[in-house]
Amino acid sequence: MNRDIPELLEGLRRTPLVLSEFIETIPESKRNRRRGDGFWTIAEHVNHLAQVQSILLDRFNRFMDEEHPEFVPYIPGKDEDPPATPELLSMAAALDQFGQYRKKQLMLLENAPQIVWQRTAKHPEYDRYSLYILTRHTLLHDYWHMYRMEELWLTKDAFLTRLE
Repeated sequence: MNRDIPELLEGLRRTPLVLSEFIETIPESKRNRRRGDGFWTIAEHVNHLAQVQSILLDRFNRFMDEEHPEFVPYIPGKDEDPPATPELLSMAAALDQFGQYRKKQLMLLENAPQIVWQRTAKHPEYDRYSLYILTRHTLLHDYWHMYRMEELWLTKDAFLTRLE
């Protein structure tokens, strides 16, 4: 079961370099461009990725320490009007923060006993939740935001995905 754990961990290990190299290709003049109301900028996406890593590390730690942790949803700006955008660090600081937290996450996950990988948790957003699902979710979350950044950078207005 969960035979792809090594591949998920390898994906997480590679993401900081993929993200940094990707950001290098985007002209600085495009990184803070807002494409419309309700759209984050590319810089805000990078900062969000950097800022949520501490939350993810905490969740990974809770799986290590608790038999059946219970989580609350993290929804940026949920109770704010208008919804908040991430606080901006410099691009270099955000990428560094992302990479540093990712190293800590990987140290923890690479040493997780098999029994911990099987632990389940309660999370109101999901029908099932486990360390395995959280690990996969983290990788998918990283790449969803990178896809969104590429879309914000390159997609013409008529074809830009509008998120509600």
